[in-house]
Amino acid sequence: MKTAVVLFPGSNCEQDTVKAINAVGSSPATVLWHKDRVPVETDLVVLPGGFSYGDYLRAGAIARFSPIMQSVVDFANAGGLVIGICNGFQVLVEARLLPGALLRNEGLHFICKWVHLRVERSHSIFTRSEKSVVRIPIAHGQGRYFIDDDGLKSLEGCGQVVFRYCDEEGCTSVESNPNGSIGSIAGVCNEAGNVLGMMPHPERAMSEDLGSADGRTFWKSLLNGTLTQSH
Repeated sequence: MKTAVVLFPGSNCEQDTVKAINAVGSSPATVLWHKDRVPVETDLVVLPGGFSYGDYLRAGAIARFSPIMQSVVDFANAGGLVIGICNGFQVLVEARLLPGALLRNEGLHFICKWVHLRVERSHSIFTRSEKSVVRIPIAHGQGRYFIDDDGLKSLEGCGQVVFRYCDEEGCTSVESNPNGSIGSIAGVCNEAGNVLGMMPHPERAMSEDLGSADGRTFWKSLLNGTLTQSH
């Protein structure tokens, strides 16, 4: 699978993402500058974490108008696979490739910690080989997922919730929800299932020596599989 990682001014996780992909993928990832276009032979585009354009206005709001984003939107609308991680998730929401919004964390503090996630959509191309509960770190100040009641019903009904914050046993609660996200939602996909946004950082969970290797499972499942999606 040929993967491209988009580098915006202010991104700071692009090299972590490239290293994670190169550690388990069958072909090395390439980095695209924000003024580039998505190459036609690309299979997967990743928007990494960081603070694109300094998070001015609000996180992801300016990056959404970056030159590369029109080709990312076209790529996604044509069925190409797209992942937005943390700030990348915020960019995808601002670009309307994913529904909802990312608001300031409950309590208004930046949060950097390890969390547990329950895999809700285990048969998507992004999660088909995942464990039911994974340990992945978060690092964000604007990660509280929000959507209105009708939107939430639609997400739940269409199976678009991919990850939820939970405890080690997979149970959701106020205590296990680090930022106050509605429904403990940590990651969602679009209705077609080819665009994923998630606040936790799987590229930072690549070794048990550093806290968890569950990110390795995530990337290996995605990068070494086929492009056949299960909805």
